[in-house]
Amino acid sequence: MDQLLHLWQNTGLNQMTPGQGFMIMIGMLLLYLAINKNFEPLLLVPIGFGGVLANIPGAGLAEGDGILHIFYAVGIESGAFPLIIFMGVGALTDFGPLLANPRTLFLGAAAQFGIFATLMGAVALSTFGIFDFSLADAAAIGIIGGADGPTSIYVASKLAPDLLGAIAVASYSYMALVPLIQPPIMRALTTEKERQIKMVQQRHVSHREKIIFPLVLLLLVAFLLPDAAPLLGMFCFGNLMKECAVVDRLSNTTQNSLINTVTIFLGLAVGSKLSADKFLDLTTLGILVLGMAAFSIGTASGVIMAKVMNKISSKSPLNPLIGSAGVSAVPMAARVSNKLGLESDPHNFLLMHAMGPNVAGVIGSAVAAGIMINYVAG
Repeated sequence: MDQLLHLWQNTGLNQMTPGQGFMIMIGMLLLYLAINKNFEPLLLVPIGFGGVLANIPGAGLAEGDGILHIFYAVGIESGAFPLIIFMGVGALTDFGPLLANPRTLFLGAAAQFGIFATLMGAVALSTFGIFDFSLADAAAIGIIGGADGPTSIYVASKLAPDLLGAIAVASYSYMALVPLIQPPIMRALTTEKERQIKMVQQRHVSHREKIIFPLVLLLLVAFLLPDAAPLLGMFCFGNLMKECAVVDRLSNTTQNSLINTVTIFLGLAVGSKLSADKFLDLTTLGILVLGMAAFSIGTASGVIMAKVMNKISSKSPLNPLIGSAGVSAVPMAARVSNKLGLESDPHNFLLMHAMGPNVAGVIGSAVAAGIMINYVAG
């Protein structure tokens, strides 16, 4: 009898708290959204499964010598995993649309306004005693507005590691929900006539331009803002490997096996931060709300900037829909811009035009991350 009692006391069922049970259900929900709804499955599957593992009572997978804690310490505390993924994203990126229409850089820059607006909002809420966010916490939360998962994780690991789980889940959730979140904002800020604007054919971008651009971009930004060099450096290095066409084996590895391998470990490491004791509090709710505000403001800012630019110069007008692609959810935000354009005019293809601000948004979010780390951590 004593042996049976001892056995029962050591089971997970006996040790499980209501919070752990709830978080296991959250992990299962993330798996459902990834598998059944196809919401960012490459990240949500490992994050959801990692969240389930982290909440198994008595297993200790997310603490001490647990394998999930090791993944976190090696890859996220060091900042290695987000940087390697940024290198892979760079290898998958084509700067051609941005170089063909440099004006779209302003749309990517404008979309980052959501980051700084949310930073100020989080500080204001803390000032009024609604939440208790430090300036570093507020900066890490604001980065969600860039809709760039690796950047959000990198900044959170530097400025607010205790909030990493909530920030990562919010960031990737909103990236996955781009087709649901952005269209109502885009329709509300544009007229039918504006959505029907047809943009002129882009010029051809030479191979030499594509090789030179990542080098110039890195040197220009890194010398002015060294804290942005890690993210932007890996991004530009990945892109240079792709465009130089002399290291195809390295480029193919970076685009495929390397980024896929690191994504697995990154997702599991992020999932380890979904343990009940760290995730279930009012702060998490605040992060989810502020993250939604950041993403919505970023989307609106890009659209409004396109309209302002059309007022300043009516020559070769921009379709305001492409402004929403300034958030760096590549390439989903560009696809949403194209989809809404086709709804208004079945012959209005905006995908390649929207890739300009979409790529600019990746650059903008990396620069914003550098600014946050420089001024807040310093």
